[in-house]
Amino acid sequence: MSTLALPTVDEEIWRYSRIGELDLGSFKLGKLSTKVDALSDAKQIVSSTSKVAARTSTDIFEELNGQHAQLTAIATAKNQVVAEPIVITHFLDESGVVAYSRLVVDANENSEVTIVERFVSSANAKSLVVPVVDIRASQSARVTYVAINELGAATWQIGYQQAVGQRDSTMQMFTVALGGDYARMRAEVRLEGQGASAQQVALYFADENQMHDFRTLQDHAAPRTHSNLLFKGAVKDTAKSVYTGLIRIRENATKSEAFQTNRNLTLSNGAWAESVPNLEIETNDVKCSHASTVGPIDEEQRFYLESRGIQPEIAERLVVLGFFDEVLNRLPALPFIAGLRELVSAKLLGAKS
Repeated sequence: MSTLALPTVDEEIWRYSRIGELDLGSFKLGKLSTKVDALSDAKQIVSSTSKVAARTSTDIFEELNGQHAQLTAIATAKNQVVAEPIVITHFLDESGVVAYSRLVVDANENSEVTIVERFVSSANAKSLVVPVVDIRASQSARVTYVAINELGAATWQIGYQQAVGQRDSTMQMFTVALGGDYARMRAEVRLEGQGASAQQVALYFADENQMHDFRTLQDHAAPRTHSNLLFKGAVKDTAKSVYTGLIRIRENATKSEAFQTNRNLTLSNGAWAESVPNLEIETNDVKCSHASTVGPIDEEQRFYLESRGIQPEIAERLVVLGFFDEVLNRLPALPFIAGLRELVSAKLLGAKS
């Protein structure tokens, strides 16, 4: 039995959320069908076990994940470079269940690995998925992680990402969120070693009654660390999105640099987006900036295209795809990543994925 209560919108970290709609007690414990695709050298570093390492829980969902998680663990050796990405696909087709996945990545000194984690559910699976990701990058390690939300329109997701980097490590955290009914991700990076760097990039697109909800933290706890966040989203019909982010520069993190950008397009009168960037700086010798925008498509861009004979609906699609290109171009060059543009186009056209 959990010792924590269900959170409420009165808590700042859950402000604007749809947590009040959730009846956690109505779900029974379920399982995800998980498939790992990797070449032979990468398979050797992937394992699973019924036991999960202890983690400080911030709420009831993390606590329950610790009790019930289906674990995938990846551990690289010192100086090991994994040439091909490890692709993990979780699938859920049952309604009325809550399923917990946990991915733990230990990248040892000077190693390199790319992991793609996909979440897929059937269209009518009215269930809840609670994924937790823990990434630990040792000195000079290089980790790229890509999360792709392709959940069905009836599924909820409440997820957590935490990445910790040591001296001169590099972490790239990408999220593509297109599916789900209410899809929430709390994504945190902590730079503990001098010279560590992190990049957080997300693309999210909500239509009909969907809601995408992101809460981020860039935590600088060592000198000369660097973080860069770029989140871009679009909402149409009566969909909603929320972004709240915090850059925290601790007192000892001198000469650090941190940048945070959130851009949102509202494509319908009934759509709504909220963007709240924040800074918390405890020392002087740093470079930090944050920026956010919420608004409709630039009418000058639309007019330019239409004046050259392009139909209005096609012009809008081109503008939105151009808006997302800045994110798509940063993603790793993997075969199925190219198909994301088609998924975005399908949402713009109102087609079901």
